[in-house]
Order: sequence, then C-alpha cells, then structure tokens
Amino acid sequence: MTGLHSYKVNISSEADIVTARQVGRNLSKELGFGTIMQSRIATTISELARNIFLYAGLGFILLERLGDEERVGLKITAFDEGPGIEDVRKALEDGYSTSCALGAGLPGVKRMMDEFSLQSTPGVCTQVVVVKWVE
Repeated sequence: MTGLHSYKVNISSEADIVTARQVGRNLSKELGFGTIMQSRIATTISELARNIFLYAGLGFILLERLGDEERVGLKITAFDEGPGIEDVRKALEDGYSTSCALGAGLPGVKRMMDEFSLQSTPGVCTQVVVVKWVE
C-alpha cells in the first residue's frame, strides 16, 4: 500500500492478478461506480496485470483515487520493466495477439476507460495509464 488515496499491488504471480482485481473492485465500489462499471474496472485491471505477468514476469498495478469538488475517478497505472512492445499501434488493433489469445486486451481496455495512455520502450519498460470517471 502507498498513501491513503492509492494502492500498489506487485504482480509476479497469478494470485497477484486476483488480488489487484479485488482491490480495484473494492476501490471502485467505494468511489461510487455502478456494478457494471465495477466489473469493467476489474476486467481492465485483470487484462493489464495479466499482460505484466505473461510478458514481463513482474511489475505492479497502482490504483489511485482522483477527485475534486466536480468529479471523482480512478487512475490505474500498470508498469513493468519487461521486453516492451515493439509495435504499439499494432498492439492496439483488435484481434492482434502475440500469445495466441483473443487479442481483445489492450483495445478492450482502451474502449472501457475514459482516458488511455501507453508508453513502451522495447527492452526497457512499458507503462499503461488509464482513468475512469464516475458519471
């Protein structure tokens, strides 16, 4: 755990993916997201954490409360120091997968969230930052 408004879950095993997902679901409920959006947030966290586990071996998911007088939201950061993504544009195409999966991961995450940023340097690191605002 980090500060009062953020939670860090290290990812190095399948169990860590489950933990990150549960922490995210609980936090999204506290922030006032509806049941469907809580599920989408949990799915987003699962996708990002699974990518860390499958492609980098280890990294972390950081969940942060956002808000002011006007709106409340959740910021999810996935970070790893793995091999990086050679072709970010291709990785964001529906159906593209390097692991024989369905390839819905990153494009699906992008569609479910309000804000999406992906930075990757091959051989150095990958960071995905998404934000969802309570409507």
